Amino acid sequence: MSESSGAIIGVDIGTSVTKAVAFDRDGNRLHAAVRRSTLLRAPGGIVEQDLEEVLAGVAQVVTEVTAALPAPPTALALTGQGDGLWLRDAQGRPVRRMISWMDGRAAPLVSRWQRDGTVREVFRHTGSGLFPGCHAPLLAWLREHEPETLERTAVAGYCVDAVAQRLTGTVSVDASDATLPFLDPVTRTYSPAALAACGVAELARLLPEPAAPRAVLALGREGAALLGLPAGLPVTSGPYDLPACAIGSGVRETGDGLLTVGTTLACQVLTERTDREPDGEPAGMWLCTPETGRWLRALPAMVGTAGIDWALGMVGASTDDLETLLDKSPAGARGVVALPFLSEAGERAPFVEPEARASFEGMSLAHERADLVRAMCEAVGYAARHCLETAGLSRTLAACGGGTRSEGWMRTFAGILGRPVRVPAETEVGAKGAAVVARAALGDPVDEERWHAGYRLVEPDEAERAGYEQGYADYRERVAAARDRWGG
Repeated sequence: MSESSGAIIGVDIGTSVTKAVAFDRDGNRLHAAVRRSTLLRAPGGIVEQDLEEVLAGVAQVVTEVTAALPAPPTALALTGQGDGLWLRDAQGRPVRRMISWMDGRAAPLVSRWQRDGTVREVFRHTGSGLFPGCHAPLLAWLREHEPETLERTAVAGYCVDAVAQRLTGTVSVDASDATLPFLDPVTRTYSPAALAACGVAELARLLPEPAAPRAVLALGREGAALLGLPAGLPVTSGPYDLPACAIGSGVRETGDGLLTVGTTLACQVLTERTDREPDGEPAGMWLCTPETGRWLRALPAMVGTAGIDWALGMVGASTDDLETLLDKSPAGARGVVALPFLSEAGERAPFVEPEARASFEGMSLAHERADLVRAMCEAVGYAARHCLETAGLSRTLAACGGGTRSEGWMRTFAGILGRPVRVPAETEVGAKGAAVVARAALGDPVDEERWHAGYRLVEPDEAERAGYEQGYADYRERVAAARDRWGG
């Protein structure tokens, strides 16, 4: 098999950017392309996207990567953002703008469901919590405010399956995407009890049937014309970006974890457990993986690099200044502490609180802007530890995402977590994970040792460990006190 004929293009359809990367048989990057996406914001916490723009972005990056290869790729491997509500008609055309997972319009409904026990009831049946940007509250909100939209809808899915439908003509969804909020992850079927608890049982007809693990689709005529590739080309759709990143980062043994430091802070741990704790905090999800009998306990917090970008902007700095500012402020930020909950939709992991908000404490005229930035970096680190401990991290930890480019911030994470952090050399681990799954689906599994060989290891500074242990304990106390206020 030649290098060109063996190339698979992994396509990661993110919230802010869409990326395509061609990988050869040994996992080497051949070419990559990136296009920015547009988030359409409006008052009331509304965050939406245009499906046609998303498809155009996919076409642009795939076309660019394909043009750099000597021959067409062997397959396309799709992954991308999860949650939200991507409504289409039977032909895959949008019936309205796609609602992002970042959307906060249904926050009051989720708050009410927390008070009346709906959230806990759903968690009991599925192991998934509810937050404003997931299917359950969004479907209920639309039923009340836009019933005519639901009447025009044939499919209520997600980003990846919306793109796959247009490219292949097939309505299907990966079980990882379908997990939140209605799927029983053990049986991989939708829970009627969870649907009924949310009052949307009659809308189950809109949910696409979860595909069998490692299902393979085929590029249709519309997709072939859009991408300039031959009809019939194999296409895999999923897993979505959280499990795809875990696979692409080399998370392979139970107890291994992944910290994704992106726009959000996604924390995952691989598990073979099925004994979900019905009395635990109803948050996060148990994501199906391509291997039956293995799940990812996922706790994706709402704010990651977005919080650091905000803090840098507030002090008149940019991401180029982050390393310098972290160097200027010691561990502990000279007493300045923060809560990192900056999303308009509140927080969704390791607890759900639509009213969660950020704060700074301990500031005086003696402090500088570097202290505020470090305090926010440490707050995000404490949130990561809270999530990873809840998820059951017990073995190695990998990290990916744009935030890993900052060596200083990664040292902060390692110090707070009290363990080494492995950062893969390949930055586009979502696309890489999708390619790994595609290879297996096509009957040509990769040598994972070779595919995951390149990385750097960030070690914690033992001199900072005691301070971070106390800082984490203080953080947990501040979160507990704030939750009393938010829920009041």
